[in-house]
Amino acid sequence: MKFVAFERSMQGTGASRRLRNSGKTPGIVYGGVDQQPQLVELDHNALWHALKKEAFHASILDMELSGKETKVLLRDFQMHPYKQLVLHIDFQRVDAKTTLNRKVPIHYSGEETSPAVKVDACLINHIMNELEITCLPADLPEAINVDLSGLKKGVSLSLGDISLPKGVKAVTHGKKNPVLVSVVNPAAEEAPAADAAAAAPAADAKAKKK
Repeated sequence: MKFVAFERSMQGTGASRRLRNSGKTPGIVYGGVDQQPQLVELDHNALWHALKKEAFHASILDMELSGKETKVLLRDFQMHPYKQLVLHIDFQRVDAKTTLNRKVPIHYSGEETSPAVKVDACLINHIMNELEITCLPADLPEAINVDLSGLKKGVSLSLGDISLPKGVKAVTHGKKNPVLVSVVNPAAEEAPAADAAAAAPAADAKAKKK
C-alpha cells in the first residue's frame, strides 16, 4: 500500500497546531541503519481514510517522500479524545534483512458450514483475533487466514492445528499451544442442567420442612 508524505521543518506544539489547522497531520519516520529520524507531514483526509484500511496497519507500506520511495511500517498514531482528528503518526523504516515482530489480524472463515454449527447448532467463540508473529519483511502477511469449516462439536482449534505462511513463526510468550477458537454447546442443551441445579436447593428445602 502506498502513501505520500512531505518533509516537515517546523516542530513544537505551536507548529503542530498550525499544521493541523491547515489540514495536515504531523508525523515522524525513524529507524534504519545510520539514519536520523525524519519529520514528515501527511494530508489528514487521505490519512484518515487510510487508517480505516486493515492493510495500512498490518503490511509493509511504500512511503513516497521527496520523489523517493521508502519501505515503512505504521508503529503508532494518536487520536483526538473526541474529534475525528489524527493528532500525530509514527512510522518505522524497514530493513529487508531485519526480522520483524508484529501483530497481525486473524481472518476466520467457513464456520457457518462446519458440522459444529450446521449440524449441532453450536456457537463459535473466537478466543484470539490477532496473532503476534516474527518474520522477515518480505514474508509479512496482511492477515492469518484460518478455515473453520472442519470444526466439530466439543472440539477446539489451537495454534498447533493451523499452518502459518512460509517464513512466519508465532510468538506465544511461553504458551505452548494457545486456543484460537472454542466450540460452545447449544444453549438448549445447557438449559436442563441449569434447571436441575436450580431445582436442587428447592428440593432440599422441602425435605427439611417434612
